Amino acid sequence: MKSIDIKGTARTETGKKSTRETRKAGSVPCVLYGEKKGENGLPVATHFSVEVAELRNLVYTPNIYSVNLTIDGQECKAILKDIQFHPVKDTILHVDFYEITETKPIVMEVPISLNGLAVGVRAGGKLQAQVRKLKVKAVYTSIPEKLDIDVTALDLGKTIKVGELSFEGLELVTPKEVVVCAVRLTRAARGAAAAQK
Repeated sequence: MKSIDIKGTARTETGKKSTRETRKAGSVPCVLYGEKKGENGLPVATHFSVEVAELRNLVYTPNIYSVNLTIDGQECKAILKDIQFHPVKDTILHVDFYEITETKPIVMEVPISLNGLAVGVRAGGKLQAQVRKLKVKAVYTSIPEKLDIDVTALDLGKTIKVGELSFEGLELVTPKEVVVCAVRLTRAARGAAAAQK
Protein backbone atom coordinates (compact mmCIF):
# COMPACT_ATOMS: atom_id res chain seq x y z
CA MET A 1 0.00 0.00 0.00
CA LYS A 2 1.33 3.45 -0.92
CA SER A 3 1.60 6.12 1.74
CA ILE A 4 0.78 9.81 1.64
CA ASP A 5 1.95 12.65 3.92
CA ILE A 6 -0.61 14.93 5.56
CA LYS A 7 0.06 17.75 8.00
CA GLY A 8 -2.59 18.95 10.44
CA THR A 9 -3.04 21.52 13.19
CA ALA A 10 -4.54 20.58 16.56
CA ARG A 11 -7.91 22.13 17.43
CA THR A 12 -8.65 23.06 21.01
CA GLU A 13 -12.25 24.14 20.42
CA THR A 14 -14.62 21.66 18.82
CA GLY A 15 -18.08 23.27 18.92
CA LYS A 16 -20.25 24.18 15.90
CA LYS A 17 -18.99 27.77 15.82
CA SER A 18 -15.33 26.67 15.83
CA THR A 19 -16.06 24.06 13.14
CA ARG A 20 -17.72 26.68 10.92
CA GLU A 21 -14.74 29.02 11.32
CA THR A 22 -12.33 26.19 10.46
CA ARG A 23 -14.22 25.51 7.21
CA LYS A 24 -14.43 29.23 6.40
CA ALA A 25 -10.62 29.41 6.68
CA GLY A 26 -10.29 26.72 3.97
CA SER A 27 -9.59 23.82 6.32
CA VAL A 28 -11.44 20.60 7.10
CA PRO A 29 -12.20 19.53 10.69
CA CYS A 30 -10.75 16.05 11.34
CA VAL A 31 -10.62 13.52 14.16
CA LEU A 32 -7.91 10.93 14.77
CA TYR A 33 -9.02 7.93 16.79
CA GLY A 34 -5.84 6.75 18.48
CA GLU A 35 -4.45 3.50 19.82
CA LYS A 36 -4.77 4.73 23.41
CA LYS A 37 -8.05 4.02 25.18
CA GLY A 38 -9.79 6.47 27.52
CA GLU A 39 -11.53 5.74 30.84
CA ASN A 40 -14.68 4.69 28.96
CA GLY A 41 -12.70 2.08 26.99
CA LEU A 42 -13.13 3.98 23.71
CA PRO A 43 -10.19 5.19 21.58
CA VAL A 44 -8.88 8.63 22.55
CA ALA A 45 -9.89 11.19 19.91
CA THR A 46 -7.57 13.97 18.73
CA HIS A 47 -9.32 16.91 17.04
CA PHE A 48 -7.35 18.72 14.34
CA SER A 49 -7.78 20.48 11.01
CA VAL A 50 -6.19 19.97 7.61
CA GLU A 51 -6.13 22.31 4.60
CA VAL A 52 -8.47 21.13 1.83
CA ALA A 53 -5.58 20.93 -0.68
CA GLU A 54 -3.75 18.44 1.60
CA LEU A 55 -6.70 16.02 1.42
CA ARG A 56 -7.37 16.08 -2.33
CA ASN A 57 -4.92 13.31 -3.32
CA LEU A 58 -6.21 11.09 -0.50
CA VAL A 59 -9.93 11.59 -1.07
CA TYR A 60 -10.42 12.04 -4.83
CA THR A 61 -8.71 8.85 -5.98
CA PRO A 62 -9.61 5.19 -6.48
CA ASN A 63 -6.34 4.26 -4.72
CA ILE A 64 -5.94 3.44 -1.06
CA TYR A 65 -3.19 4.89 1.12
CA SER A 66 -1.73 4.68 4.57
CA VAL A 67 -1.31 8.21 5.91
CA ASN A 68 1.84 9.62 7.51
CA LEU A 69 -0.03 12.06 9.72
CA THR A 70 1.77 14.93 11.45
CA ILE A 71 -0.25 17.02 13.92
CA ASP A 72 1.74 19.93 15.33
CA GLY A 73 4.98 17.94 15.00
CA GLN A 74 3.55 14.70 16.46
CA GLU A 75 3.76 11.88 13.93
CA CYS A 76 1.69 8.72 13.56
CA LYS A 77 0.47 6.26 10.92
CA ALA A 78 -3.23 6.30 10.10
CA ILE A 79 -5.85 5.31 7.56
CA LEU A 80 -8.86 7.20 6.29
CA LYS A 81 -11.89 5.82 8.16
CA ASP A 82 -14.81 8.04 7.13
CA ILE A 83 -15.57 11.18 5.10
CA GLN A 84 -18.62 13.44 5.22
CA PHE A 85 -19.40 15.45 2.09
CA HIS A 86 -21.70 18.44 1.71
CA PRO A 87 -24.99 17.07 0.28
CA VAL A 88 -25.19 19.75 -2.44
CA LYS A 89 -21.73 21.22 -3.03
CA ASP A 90 -19.88 17.89 -2.56
CA THR A 91 -17.15 19.66 -0.56
CA ILE A 92 -15.44 17.75 2.27
CA LEU A 93 -17.10 18.60 5.60
CA HIS A 94 -15.33 16.22 7.99
CA VAL A 95 -12.78 13.39 7.97
CA ASP A 96 -12.14 10.62 10.50
CA PHE A 97 -8.73 8.95 10.68
CA TYR A 98 -7.83 5.80 12.57
CA GLU A 99 -4.35 5.23 14.00
CA ILE A 100 -2.67 2.02 12.83
CA THR A 101 0.30 -0.08 13.94
CA GLU A 102 2.31 -2.87 12.30
CA THR A 103 0.90 -5.46 14.71
CA LYS A 104 -2.83 -4.72 14.96
CA PRO A 105 -5.08 -5.92 12.10
CA ILE A 106 -7.41 -3.36 10.53
CA VAL A 107 -10.46 -3.64 8.26
CA MET A 108 -10.18 -1.74 4.99
CA GLU A 109 -11.89 -1.61 1.61
CA VAL A 110 -9.53 -2.55 -1.23
CA PRO A 111 -10.30 -1.99 -4.95
CA ILE A 112 -10.62 -5.11 -7.14
CA SER A 113 -8.95 -5.64 -10.52
CA LEU A 114 -10.46 -8.21 -12.92
CA ASN A 115 -7.68 -9.82 -14.97
CA GLY A 116 -7.75 -12.05 -18.05
CA LEU A 117 -10.17 -12.63 -20.91
CA ALA A 118 -13.09 -14.71 -19.63
CA VAL A 119 -14.19 -17.79 -21.62
CA GLY A 120 -17.74 -16.38 -21.52
CA VAL A 121 -16.60 -13.07 -23.03
CA ARG A 122 -14.93 -14.91 -25.91
CA ALA A 123 -18.29 -16.62 -26.44
CA GLY A 124 -20.00 -13.22 -26.78
CA GLY A 125 -20.90 -12.48 -23.15
CA LYS A 126 -20.18 -9.30 -21.20
CA LEU A 127 -18.06 -9.22 -18.03
CA GLN A 128 -19.62 -7.10 -15.28
CA ALA A 129 -18.08 -6.18 -11.94
CA GLN A 130 -20.82 -6.20 -9.29
CA VAL A 131 -18.64 -4.55 -6.62
CA ARG A 132 -15.69 -2.18 -6.89
CA LYS A 133 -14.09 -2.96 -3.53
CA LEU A 134 -13.89 -5.79 -1.02
CA LYS A 135 -13.42 -5.45 2.73
CA VAL A 136 -10.32 -7.19 4.05
CA LYS A 137 -8.77 -7.62 7.49
CA ALA A 138 -5.00 -7.68 7.98
CA VAL A 139 -2.12 -5.66 9.39
CA TYR A 140 -1.76 -2.62 7.15
CA THR A 141 1.65 -3.71 5.83
CA SER A 142 -0.04 -6.81 4.28
CA ILE A 143 -2.85 -4.91 2.54
CA PRO A 144 -2.22 -4.57 -1.22
CA GLU A 145 -3.19 -1.57 -3.36
CA LYS A 146 -5.65 -3.77 -5.26
CA LEU A 147 -7.00 -7.32 -5.23
CA ASP A 148 -6.20 -9.14 -8.49
CA ILE A 149 -8.93 -11.57 -9.55
CA ASP A 150 -8.36 -13.95 -12.48
CA VAL A 151 -11.55 -14.27 -14.56
CA THR A 152 -10.11 -16.38 -17.42
CA ALA A 153 -12.16 -19.51 -16.56
CA LEU A 154 -15.45 -17.64 -16.08
CA ASP A 155 -18.07 -18.95 -18.51
CA LEU A 156 -21.34 -17.49 -19.84
CA GLY A 157 -23.92 -16.96 -17.12
CA LYS A 158 -21.40 -17.78 -14.36
CA THR A 159 -20.34 -15.66 -11.37
CA ILE A 160 -17.46 -15.37 -8.92
CA LYS A 161 -18.54 -14.97 -5.29
CA VAL A 162 -16.44 -13.72 -2.37
CA GLY A 163 -16.50 -17.21 -0.84
CA GLU A 164 -14.55 -18.56 -3.84
CA LEU A 165 -11.68 -16.09 -3.37
CA SER A 166 -8.66 -16.18 -1.11
CA PHE A 167 -5.65 -13.91 -0.80
CA GLU A 168 -2.47 -14.68 1.12
CA GLY A 169 -2.24 -12.90 4.47
CA LEU A 170 -5.74 -11.40 4.14
CA GLU A 171 -9.05 -12.30 5.72
CA LEU A 172 -12.04 -11.35 3.54
CA VAL A 173 -14.68 -9.56 5.62
CA THR A 174 -17.21 -9.00 2.80
CA PRO A 175 -19.97 -11.70 3.13
CA LYS A 176 -19.16 -14.94 1.23
CA GLU A 177 -22.39 -14.86 -0.82
CA VAL A 178 -21.68 -11.43 -2.37
CA VAL A 179 -21.21 -11.68 -6.16
CA VAL A 180 -17.95 -10.02 -7.24
CA CYS A 181 -18.36 -10.33 -11.01
CA ALA A 182 -20.42 -12.16 -13.62
CA VAL A 183 -20.40 -12.90 -17.34
CA ARG A 184 -23.84 -11.89 -18.59
CA LEU A 185 -25.45 -13.14 -21.78
CA THR A 186 -25.74 -10.36 -24.35
CA ARG A 187 -28.46 -10.30 -27.03
CA ALA A 188 -25.86 -11.29 -29.61
CA ALA A 189 -24.73 -14.27 -27.49
CA ARG A 190 -28.36 -15.35 -26.95
CA GLY A 191 -28.97 -15.16 -30.72
CA ALA A 192 -25.84 -17.22 -31.46
CA ALA A 193 -26.85 -19.81 -28.85
CA ALA A 194 -30.37 -20.03 -30.33
CA ALA A 195 -28.95 -20.41 -33.86
CA GLN A 196 -26.81 -23.39 -32.77
CA LYS A 197 -29.82 -25.32 -31.41
